[in-house]
Amino acid sequence: MEQTDRSQLLPRSLSNARQSFSTSPRFRFSLETDSTIYALSTAPGRAAIAVVRLSGPACVQVYHALCPNARLPRPRIAAVRTVYDPTQKPSANTVLDTGALVLYFPGPKTVTGEDVLEFHLHGGPAIVRSVLAAIARTSRPDESLVRYAEPGEFTRRAFMNNRLGLPQIEALGDTLTADTEQQRRLAVRGASDALSKRYELWRQQLLYARGELEALIDFSEDQHFDESPVELISSVAVQVRALQAQLKLHVENASKGELLRNGIKIALLGAPNAGKSSLLNRVVGKEAAIVSTEEGTTRDIVDVGVDVGGWYCKLGDMAGIRSENSSQRTVVIGAVEKEGIRRARARALESDVIVVVLSLEEGANGSPYRLSVEQEVVDAVSDCVQAGKCIVVAINKCDRLPVADRLGQPLHDLRERIRTLFPAVPEKRIFSISCQEATQGVSLAQADPGNLQGFMRGLISTFEEIASPTGLEGDENGQYDISYWEDSLGVTHRQSSNLQRCLQHLDDFLNQTRQSQTPQILGYAQDKTIEEEVDIVMAAEHLRFAADALAKITGQGESGDVEDVLGVVFEK
Repeated sequence: MEQTDRSQLLPRSLSNARQSFSTSPRFRFSLETDSTIYALSTAPGRAAIAVVRLSGPACVQVYHALCPNARLPRPRIAAVRTVYDPTQKPSANTVLDTGALVLYFPGPKTVTGEDVLEFHLHGGPAIVRSVLAAIARTSRPDESLVRYAEPGEFTRRAFMNNRLGLPQIEALGDTLTADTEQQRRLAVRGASDALSKRYELWRQQLLYARGELEALIDFSEDQHFDESPVELISSVAVQVRALQAQLKLHVENASKGELLRNGIKIALLGAPNAGKSSLLNRVVGKEAAIVSTEEGTTRDIVDVGVDVGGWYCKLGDMAGIRSENSSQRTVVIGAVEKEGIRRARARALESDVIVVVLSLEEGANGSPYRLSVEQEVVDAVSDCVQAGKCIVVAINKCDRLPVADRLGQPLHDLRERIRTLFPAVPEKRIFSISCQEATQGVSLAQADPGNLQGFMRGLISTFEEIASPTGLEGDENGQYDISYWEDSLGVTHRQSSNLQRCLQHLDDFLNQTRQSQTPQILGYAQDKTIEEEVDIVMAAEHLRFAADALAKITGQGESGDVEDVLGVVFEK
């Protein structure tokens, strides 16, 4: 038989999978695609400007109804127009807005892929309400329907007309909710189509690999391939393993993006009266927690969101951890405080960064100070280390150190003792601070009273370290592809869940075909039909399931329940 392009042998199922989302009716929404939708695009309320946007075939019709006897503005060039009530003749009494800025964008190169019309109105609530009501009155039974848009419908139409992909749409939601600089950067990265292209490339690779297997099923009896069945299975398995490695790296680094998007959880862990609440108040810049010399003031967890150098953090002050026989004295711990201690340890294990707050107390036997450390705190930190948490140590009340000792051997000895207590904590994550000096601030005439700014810089450095890329192999110069890392940061939880499902199906495929790597297994000769050793039909199904998981991310392909995801994504 003459050599044949293998792509011509692909089974019908693969050909169907190549159909784009836009041409597959099973994925289409039951929408009135010939209708024109409108909505207020700016936030409701009193403002200088309010933008009303329309999208659909009746944009020109609506314009002429609201702005009679005025020429349609040139595409993408703003023009000032007077807006009238469309149900009455134009006059001074029927004016809705005397100076609206109007822009017209003819499709298909618009945000929705359709004709788009925008009215930039004066932002008074009465004007906005009157114009919205007037647009609704422009609809005619014998013409295109004009109706108020459903939640997320503008974005949905952009998706249906291939103007935006699902990953870009999700990044758009992140853009609108970004509060910190890191969240803004994350949203900007996700707004490109790099993720969509990467997932579609991976999906196509799986479809071609599946096509090779299904071609083997359909034509193995009456066609001759250049490769033996065993070689073909092994070749496909090599491709799948390479893709699996890329996916694993992608998912591993994507978890770092969740820290930026949802915030880094920080737990303040320490004994009672170590200064946890004081430190919280200094970091957030307000009295968020009660500070008292009375031990056990904080019983429950006080969570405060704060922007630390562009990183969104959830800072948690918690009950002090101690035992009834702590500090060489016997104390009575009530039921409420015990519950607070239990919650504190649980919150620490759920956090990304643990700030262990220790304190310098008045010493005995002539010593001016001593480092107060509770064994319960040491045990709690040990549990956090075993759980893989990042530990930072803050030595509070360093104002009790004599000025001559603050940069000398005594401070070095303190750090060495902490390294002995917490061997997992590197030297660069140990900070000496004084919340009292930071509170006095200006009166001390210091550039960094209490070393709070140094502590904050150390926290930011820690954030950068835990959010840095992992597992990236560099080139001969030690450089790695930073664009790959940045793309991974934009992965959302929904996308990550589908990537995990894809990896599971790839594992199932490799387990199904593992025996094909040893052709002589079970006494089979190498030229024996591979179907007797491997269930190729099931192996091909595993690849189909893996490709479907990627299709759920991009909204393209053969996955039958993509439409179940779309509504939720758009409304966000």
